[in-house]
Amino acid sequence: MERLTNKVAIVTGASRVKGIGTAICRELAGEGADIFFTHWSKYDQRMQYYSEDDAHWSERLKNEIRRQGVRCESMELDLSRPDAPRKLLNEVHKTLGTPSILVNNATHSVDVDFRSMTSEILDNHYSVNVRGTLLLTVEFARQIEGKHGGRIINMVSGQDKSPEPGNLAYVATKGAVSAFTKSVALELAVHGITVNAVDPGPTNSGWMSRELKEFLLPKFPLGRIGEPRDAAKLIAFLASDESEWITGQIIHSDGGFW
Repeated sequence: MERLTNKVAIVTGASRVKGIGTAICRELAGEGADIFFTHWSKYDQRMQYYSEDDAHWSERLKNEIRRQGVRCESMELDLSRPDAPRKLLNEVHKTLGTPSILVNNATHSVDVDFRSMTSEILDNHYSVNVRGTLLLTVEFARQIEGKHGGRIINMVSGQDKSPEPGNLAYVATKGAVSAFTKSVALELAVHGITVNAVDPGPTNSGWMSRELKEFLLPKFPLGRIGEPRDAAKLIAFLASDESEWITGQIIHSDGGFW
């Protein structure tokens, strides 16, 4: 039997064919979990890496997951809205039942240095990366408190491992997620809910140019650039009962990237 049979998993930010969110949905479904994912294509459409293959990807992904023999639902959701976490959880309960796995994968990222930083840029990052992630985490925990254990996995980006100049707003907000992960894990441990964060390192999820890949490759001592499924496999483990003794950790699953 698969490790996640009869579990309901929420995955935020599965909007693109090559994205980490898509890989996570596939991996969790492959382990038997029912999947509810969110997508927000209006953000991705503004990015240079957005392709025609990403258009209407949510419906194609939903059908693909269902063909694996599990249930799958999705919704378009702007996680920058204060009411988004409750709206999402209400829909999950209505369509799939009580969730026990939450993967906070959705993110907002625009490169910005000290010369181009503005309050609007900061607010856009904060509203998704910090407020959206934190509110969804605590609302998820409140709804399953006293019912059963759970797993929360947050996606971070190695900001506690090395500096990232030129990406200040993103690094600052993801740093807040790392700090939150360590503290909320202690609060939720008594309820059987583990909270961990995964840093996948630079990942070939559709945004890398050939020149960037050539630059990054020597920095991976294992000899290749990370792929979305590398992160997804770790997340599937953290979502399973096998990870019950792991909580409050920031795990750098990055192939030794330096």
